[in-house]
Amino acid sequence: MPAPSIRFYQVGSFAAGNRLLGPELSSVQSERERSNTITKGHRACQGCGEALGARYALDAALRATGGRLIAANATGCLEVFSTPFPESSWRLPWIHSLFANAPAVAAGIAAALRAKGRTDIRVVGQGGDGGTVDIGMACLSGMFERGDDVLYICYDNEAYMNTGVQRSATTPPAARTATTEPLGEHPGNALGQGKNMALIAMAHEIPYVATATVADLRDLERKVTRAMDFRGARYLHVLVPCPLGWGSATADTINIARLATESGLFPVFEAEEGRIVGVSPIRRLVPVEQYLRRQKRYAHLFAGPGGDTLKGTGGRADVIAKLQAAANRNIERFGLLGEEAEERELLDALAATERGPQ
Repeated sequence: MPAPSIRFYQVGSFAAGNRLLGPELSSVQSERERSNTITKGHRACQGCGEALGARYALDAALRATGGRLIAANATGCLEVFSTPFPESSWRLPWIHSLFANAPAVAAGIAAALRAKGRTDIRVVGQGGDGGTVDIGMACLSGMFERGDDVLYICYDNEAYMNTGVQRSATTPPAARTATTEPLGEHPGNALGQGKNMALIAMAHEIPYVATATVADLRDLERKVTRAMDFRGARYLHVLVPCPLGWGSATADTINIARLATESGLFPVFEAEEGRIVGVSPIRRLVPVEQYLRRQKRYAHLFAGPGGDTLKGTGGRADVIAKLQAAANRNIERFGLLGEEAEERELLDALAATERGPQ
């Protein structure tokens, strides 16, 4: 189902200024009656993308289900910072599972509700990339294969942040973690490793799969709401920057998530029954270097004099070029350049030609 179109009138801005949106396009968070599923008292770090993403996702799910929702949460950052014993920041029925079995626990809850004839109550499973793509992948694949009536949400901060920033299967190439040090011929995480969980979920041909980021919270809300229109297994993969693990400024979380999509490194799309049905086109194409430079986990790629890789002798322009090639493949594979972006790219190229050599 295509997303509602919102025209941005302010040139050079991501604000939807100059008019009020109709009620049908209003955000869950704009409503006075919003549920605030995760509220005060949690211990998330400043700028935590996961806390923001979880609040928006579950508030949207709660609205879509009329308040009839149960959440199963894997061990990880989200569970640890939201439930410091004996307190909890959750305002919905919520259960903590082991690191590996949140999809199985969520499936068990759905089966119990089905046995009781309670088709009105829906279930969400959630966890980080470690508990989803690594430790919990077998349980998640089983949930997909059985078609259990669960929406599973992965909040991807690209490493095991809660236990000391160790590499996970979604840690991007060349990124520094505690277990992928920036040393040797191939510094940081190895190129060519890892898993694309959204594509793996699509291979199961489940009813609905989507990706999202905290840079577009309206899109995140819409996709959660859309997922609740389906029955059976569904999967949502949300990019949630972590200032602690990524070495980024706490005020930069939204901007960094946006740069991940605008560079093509994190494609945003949705699929039904294993087939892509919509993508979020890049509005303003940026080079991957612009995304990498804002994060200390990539600082080793910019080790030349003055930190300028392209002109210095100590940087890794070769690695940056490989990351750019990966982003370019994503752009081509998913068709991420919309008409407006292509037109701007052409105008920029023409302007550069007119200016001539600098």
